[in-house]
Amino acid sequence: MLNTLPHIKHLDSGSFFLIAGPCVVESEGLCFEIAERLVAITNDLKIPYIFKASFKKANRSKSDSFTGIGDETALKILAKVKETFKVPVITDIHNEHDAEVAAQFVDILQIPAFLCRQTDLLEAAGRTGKMVNIKKGQFLAPGSMKFVADKIVQTGNSRIMLTDRGTMFGYQDLIVDYRGIVEMKETGFPVVLDITHSLQQPNQSSGVSGGKPTLIETIARAGIAVGVDGIFMETHPNPAEAKSDGANMLPLSQVERLLLRLLKIRKIINSFD
Repeated sequence: MLNTLPHIKHLDSGSFFLIAGPCVVESEGLCFEIAERLVAITNDLKIPYIFKASFKKANRSKSDSFTGIGDETALKILAKVKETFKVPVITDIHNEHDAEVAAQFVDILQIPAFLCRQTDLLEAAGRTGKMVNIKKGQFLAPGSMKFVADKIVQTGNSRIMLTDRGTMFGYQDLIVDYRGIVEMKETGFPVVLDITHSLQQPNQSSGVSGGKPTLIETIARAGIAVGVDGIFMETHPNPAEAKSDGANMLPLSQVERLLLRLLKIRKIINSFD
């Protein structure tokens, strides 16, 4: 299915694919810096790569949290990343109008976890004909994702990916149940593990989510071991300065080292088949 994406490379490498970039479009300069580095790394390692960034953030805890630099401005930057670096691009959408507009600029529409049961949103995304990445709700059983995906399939669009990003464990923690990866793979759709949001610590008293980025490699290793098709991560040159979700990001300088380690595990897993 990924072979339908424009500019996708290295699909015959036997590797997992990577969806990575900043949480949100902060500026053209930041997006270009991250894209340039990730394209270079993934080309060198023969990893299929998709650039990600939200053109806006509509699900913030506090009303004064950063939500974006303007929808049209951000979408044009994503389109420029796509054309400049010849790489597929994915972005979040939050309502039916977003689906129609964003589809003109990007290759994949992403349904945020909190919105994964919103029928109108799913159907609008499906009708665009674009590939759709659905993040499993933190509140949803893995087996229920087949019903979520079916809402898009019924629009005539079966270009779907499913992404796990952890399940709520109490009010301020998330747990990845790796049995769910296996269960979602039974749908026949590619399954992705979000290795950064899975380490969020939501509902902090400050109104800003915390995180445990030191465990990113642990989560990622386990995901590769159980057979995820893709890895999703957010990265930034300086996570402490990121305008959104910096607490659970991987520093850009550490991405290559992590991918090298994951490729070694993937090679072993491939040898079992």
